[in-house]
Amino acid sequence: MILVDSSVLLDILTIDPVWFEWSSNIVASLADNNDLAINPLIYAEVSVKFSSPAELDEAFPKHIFYREPLPFDAAFLAGKAFAIYRKRGGTKNSPLSDFYIGAHAAVAGFDLLTRDSRRVSQYFPTVKIIAPRGI
Repeated sequence: MILVDSSVLLDILTIDPVWFEWSSNIVASLADNNDLAINPLIYAEVSVKFSSPAELDEAFPKHIFYREPLPFDAAFLAGKAFAIYRKRGGTKNSPLSDFYIGAHAAVAGFDLLTRDSRRVSQYFPTVKIIAPRGI
């Protein structure tokens, strides 16, 4: 299973001038031989581009993008990663969605398709990241 981060989905939705081609090609390629998934946080992040859940579900069909719940073990791990982030001088006051998404991939044993690989690789080194080269 490959968890698809909102950074990639938003590239596709917004037809990002820099990343649309890479993101749309990699999603299409991976969907041929892999199960793709999103979780509630990813769903929330992309929902800002839609007027209803039905519209979002039409853009990202459930039979292509499986809906995976966020496990409580992942929430716990996200909190631990956030504590390390704060000890290292991070300034946010509550865990960032990247922590939950990375922790979800780590706990579930999913690969993660993202353009925001730095934080995930730093706090969740066991997660296999699929990202553009040089990012």
